[in-house]
Formats: sequence, structure tokens, C-alpha cells
Amino acid sequence: MTLNRYLLFPLLGLALSATAQTNLRIIDPSALVLQPDLGNDRAAQSGMQAAGLDPHLLQKAGQLSDPANWPMGLRTDSARMANKAAIRNYTAYLICEYATDEGALTIVSLPIMANMHMPDELRARDDLYLVLRAGGTEVVEATVMKPAASKGPAWKNLRPARILKPEDVYATYDLSDDPEALAMLDKQGLSKPEIDAVVFRSHERNWPSGIDSFDERYPKLASFKKYKAYRLAKWDDKVLLVIPAEANKKVTAAMRPVLDIYMVYNAGAVKVKEKK
Repeated sequence: MTLNRYLLFPLLGLALSATAQTNLRIIDPSALVLQPDLGNDRAAQSGMQAAGLDPHLLQKAGQLSDPANWPMGLRTDSARMANKAAIRNYTAYLICEYATDEGALTIVSLPIMANMHMPDELRARDDLYLVLRAGGTEVVEATVMKPAASKGPAWKNLRPARILKPEDVYATYDLSDDPEALAMLDKQGLSKPEIDAVVFRSHERNWPSGIDSFDERYPKLASFKKYKAYRLAKWDDKVLLVIPAEANKKVTAAMRPVLDIYMVYNAGAVKVKEKK
């Protein structure tokens, strides 16, 4: 649906500080605007400026509101209805409300780090910005904040590793079923949230969209050798590699991690740099 908008003062603007964020719940997926154009919508731009978004975040909101970035569970009417109950579990924050000739619209952000608990079909690959019509959201009463999902263990002091045989990756390895691997991570001093992050993001379904299945990954395997990787742990004949998002920003978009990801490899498929 294309909305005929006109520029009015925003109904509500909120500074995006940790103390000023208003937590919302999405209660009616049918109120979702299906073709938002935050990058070119003057009313939306005015509302977000009044809410305190800097130019970089304004641009990011425009890009990350594109329905092409939506997870599969939000992309069709039938998917949204099937997931209506689960959609209520999104952790969403009010960006601003603004007026149009068809009523008030609300822009909400769904930060990726606050929504790691969502099921696969509703978990996005990046932060999301959604636009909803009146009645689509409700304010969530202030509660004790749950700790944010862990970014994972520190990697900068780990030994660099080079992937020699990309095909030897254990893409569906479940670290939670390997007591020795878990004991090794615990022995290294990782916290429970850090271990949970490693377990979660070491499975292919939580890797970038271009490598999260065999069919997607197979044509790109040779490019795995270009990943900047670090050895996190070694046990039996296996090694656990960190593929840090920060160190792999130049990797092609389909393979680029948004958050650090982890890969279990056969030890002989990886060359780890010797200690100095």
C-alpha cells in the first residue's frame, strides 16, 4: 500500500538514549506498512530527526526498513498471521510517531541483539525498522530489563588461523551435545552467556544468509579461505574458530557476519599460527 503522506510536526519524538527508550509490543501484524519508504518520506524523516537520530542512523533506518531485509516470517500475510503470537515476543522500541493524511504511523526499531531469542523464521540478519498504523503496537510496562544477549567471547588475543580445507566444516555441529567442547570453553573462563552465544552462532542456520545452507554455501566454499579467523578452542580432532564481524567487514555481503560467528572444523583443515 502506498501512503499519501504530508509533512506535519511529529506527534512524538524520543531521544534514543538507554534511559529514554520506550519499549513497545507489536500486537497487530496486519497494521504493518508493507512498503515503507523511510529514506524518502519527508514526514518520517522529520519525525526521526526530532527523535534525535543522527544522519547516519537516518540513512540506516531507511535501508533497514526495506521489506527485502525482513525475515521470512514477516514477508507474507499468511506468514504474519501464522506467527501472530510469536511476533508479540519481539523486543521493540519506539523511534517516533508521525502524522499522515491516513492517520498516525509509528516507527519502531527491532535491534538484532535484543531479539536473539526469536525463532529462526522471525530472526532478522540485522537491526530492523518497521512502520505500523495506529493500533498495531502497545506500550510495555516497565519491567526489570533482561541482560542483552552476549556478543560472544573476546577474540583479539587468540591465535590467528587459516582455513585450508573449507569443505571440512561441521556446519550443523551442536556444541550443546558435546560435553568435552563445553568443558573446554568453560575452562577458558567464558561466561555462561558467552558460551550460549558460541553454541547458538556455531550452527549454519545462524550464519550469514549466503552460507546458511549447503546449497547456498557450496559455491562459495573457496572464499572461506579469505575469512580472518581465530582459534577459540581445540579438543579431540576438532577446532572451534571465531569469524569476527569486526575483522571481516570487507568480505562479500552474502558471507559477511553481522555478529561474530563460529565454525567447528576438522583440525587438519585449519592451520593455526604458532606462538611467537
